[in-house]
Amino acid sequence: MPDASRAAAWDGPRRGFRIREPAVGYLFVAPAVGLLVAVLVYPALTTLRLSFSVPGGLGARHYIQLLSDPLFWQVVRQTAVFVVASVGAHLLLGLGAALAVAGPIPARGLFRVVALLPWVVPDVVAGIVWKWILNPLYGVLNDLLLAAGLIAQPLEWLTRPGLAPLSVILANVWRGFPFVMVILLAGLQAIPQDLYEAASLDGAGPWARFRFVTLPGLRKVLVVALALDTIWEVRRFGLVQAMTGGGPGTLTEVLSTQVFKQYFHFYRFEYASAMAVAMTVLLLAVSLPYVRMIMQEE
Repeated sequence: MPDASRAAAWDGPRRGFRIREPAVGYLFVAPAVGLLVAVLVYPALTTLRLSFSVPGGLGARHYIQLLSDPLFWQVVRQTAVFVVASVGAHLLLGLGAALAVAGPIPARGLFRVVALLPWVVPDVVAGIVWKWILNPLYGVLNDLLLAAGLIAQPLEWLTRPGLAPLSVILANVWRGFPFVMVILLAGLQAIPQDLYEAASLDGAGPWARFRFVTLPGLRKVLVVALALDTIWEVRRFGLVQAMTGGGPGTLTEVLSTQVFKQYFHFYRFEYASAMAVAMTVLLLAVSLPYVRMIMQEE
């Protein structure tokens, strides 16, 4: 048996193909890195290149046009109002809901699930549902207000200039407050109960315990919630687009919907890219103070 004799004659070690331990880690993360490059880095670099693209080379013409565009500054102001109102309401409702579900209330688990349901609903679906609710002909909100005698005739929530921005903010508050609630609930559960017991022994009432124990304990969590929620609201698109499409006119336009229209409706790719870059710079300007505050506290 020649094969057996050759196998018996070979008594040296077999050296297989081995990958060094550091390289194994790089191979495991390579697919994720490749996906991030394809989904985030490449589109970002393409957008930046398009924003500086002018006939014959590169230039800042689109940024100059952006700074002199009255519609852009109108949209910036409307986005600021939308974000400030939404984030402020999210904070108040989220904190109230977190305090409620953190306490010993009946059916606490069920209440947590119900409070979290709006966050589970996708943006577009929430926008369509609220568009039905606010419909002047068959919307349930008008029916309730008419039955209560609060209005004399149905209101056109999404077409009247004074009501459309308020309606979009209302829907967005309902959609987004559970996100802040979950973050603050985690912060509440991390506060030691000994602090509350010590404060009670010292004669502190509910308001004093909230002011001197709860709020200081939630300080870092509040900063994180404000930063993340602000970033989310600046880039909010699906709900606004599904409810009003930016109308009536441009009264409910925000930066994300305006970038979408400039790119996909008007085919002004370079101008839309410049607006998207400006939006990114705005997000960085908003988030950096929060990041710096957290780093200083640590």
